Amino acid sequence: MKVLVPVKRVVDANVKVRVNTDTHQVDTANLKMAINPFCEIAVEEAVRLKESGKVQEVVVVSIGTKAVQEQLRTALALGADRAIHVETNDELVALSIAKILHAVQEKEQAELVILGKQSIDGDNNQTGQMLAALGNMPQATFASEVVLDGGCLTVTREVDGGLQTLKLSLPAVITSDLRLNEPRYAKLPNIMKAKRKPLEVITPDSLEVRLKQHQTILKVVPPAQRSGGIIVKSVDELIEKLKNEAKVI
Repeated sequence: MKVLVPVKRVVDANVKVRVNTDTHQVDTANLKMAINPFCEIAVEEAVRLKESGKVQEVVVVSIGTKAVQEQLRTALALGADRAIHVETNDELVALSIAKILHAVQEKEQAELVILGKQSIDGDNNQTGQMLAALGNMPQATFASEVVLDGGCLTVTREVDGGLQTLKLSLPAVITSDLRLNEPRYAKLPNIMKAKRKPLEVITPDSLEVRLKQHQTILKVVPPAQRSGGIIVKSVDELIEKLKNEAKVI
C-alpha cells in the first residue's frame, strides 16, 4: 500500500512575518522556512502507518520553486521513502494545487492521501476537499485518529459538536488536525540518509495539467495593532463606556 503526503513550504510558525513595501505579498527574505505544521503531522501519521506494517511506501510531494526541496528532504529525514517536486515559479491557488495533486495521485496510484487540513500562511482549508472532489474519492477532514484495517479506513474527526467516526473505502483523502499525533524530530543519521533518498523533479506540463489564475491578490496588510486596555473604577463607569464609547449596548 502506498501513501501520498503533500507538504507545503511556509514561514516558520515561530517567526513574525512582515509585509513587502509594495503590500502585495509577505516578505520572506532572510526568514526561516519550514514544513507547514499540519503537513508535518500528515507525514508523521503516514510514517507511523508504515512502521506498523500496514503501509509499504510513503511518498511526499511539494509544489513550488527549487527551494521546496529543503522541506522535501526534511520529510525524507522524518521517514518518507521518496519525494516528488513539482517545479513551478507561479503563485498557485488551492484549486490549481488540487489539480496538480490529483494528477500526481493518478500517476502514483496511491491508495491513501494524507495532507494537512490547512496551511498557516493562506489558512484556506480547501485543497484536501478539492482533491477529493476531483478524484471522486471519499474524504475525512479534521482527523484526530486514523485506523487502517485491510481495505477499510476508520477515521475519527473533530466537529463542532464533538467527535464523528467515519468508515471509508480506499482510495481516500484525509486531512490532519492538531490532535492526530505529535510529530517526531529528525535525527542526524536520518538527515544524512535523506540526502541519498530519491527526489524526482517534474513540471505541471509533464503531468498534462493546464493552470490558470482564478483570483488576484489586491493588497496584503498586517493586522491593526491592538490598543492598550483601561481599568474602570466601578460598574457604572464600565456601563457608561460600553454605551457611549464602544457603543455595544
